[in-house]
Amino acid sequence: MPEHASRLAQQQAIFAAHLRDPEHAPAPPAAPERIALYRELFFNTLRDLVGSTFPVLRSILGESGWSALLQRFQREHRCRTPIFPELAREFLDWLGTQPPQPPFLHELAHYEWIELALALDEGEATPADVDPDGDLLDGLPVASPLAWPLAYRFPVHRISPQLQPQAAPATPSHLLIRRDAQDRIHFHEIDALGHALMSALHQDHTARSGRELIDRLLAEQLDAASLRALASERLAQLRARGAICGTRRA
Repeated sequence: MPEHASRLAQQQAIFAAHLRDPEHAPAPPAAPERIALYRELFFNTLRDLVGSTFPVLRSILGESGWSALLQRFQREHRCRTPIFPELAREFLDWLGTQPPQPPFLHELAHYEWIELALALDEGEATPADVDPDGDLLDGLPVASPLAWPLAYRFPVHRISPQLQPQAAPATPSHLLIRRDAQDRIHFHEIDALGHALMSALHQDHTARSGRELIDRLLAEQLDAASLRALASERLAQLRARGAICGTRRA
């Protein structure tokens, strides 16, 4: 590497280290007011860019708490992506390595991030080889690739500055997030059975009819007979919401 290029790389590394951790990394030789301006621009961009993905978390922590958390993030984490929307995922991954204070912090952050992840997903709501009117019990039901079942220990969809549970309730929250053909994002609260059906459709790629899927899920349930009718209703409800887009065409 030429000498001038080596000096430039060294100066850039010093500058970047100072921007990430101004309290411990010395500033490069330049006018202090200019360095301060760059520091402010860098942090404000990070704060607002990441904050747009996590508005509830930001409101709960308050601006001072949010700024302190982001200062730790920029100091401790080395981002691997140059793509701005991916920065929120890097922040979420880093947050998962930190002590959860408050205890719902990481789950709430994941719930807020998932909207961005679904919005950026390049899949189609309804695959081309699907019959939207097919029989869900005798046919092979197909979950929309853009309908994701979620489960959280905390009721993340209700958390706000006014509601901050410090202990997880006995019953987890089962949610469904989906993107429709017009690219609008929808959130639904579903029960454990609906979540199990959607999860099975996404994870089990074996060709199973809706009836076989229900029988497999309920095989070890003592009240399987009564639950079968309820499971059939859930399949129909999930199709009505656009989470199941139909059945596989022969």
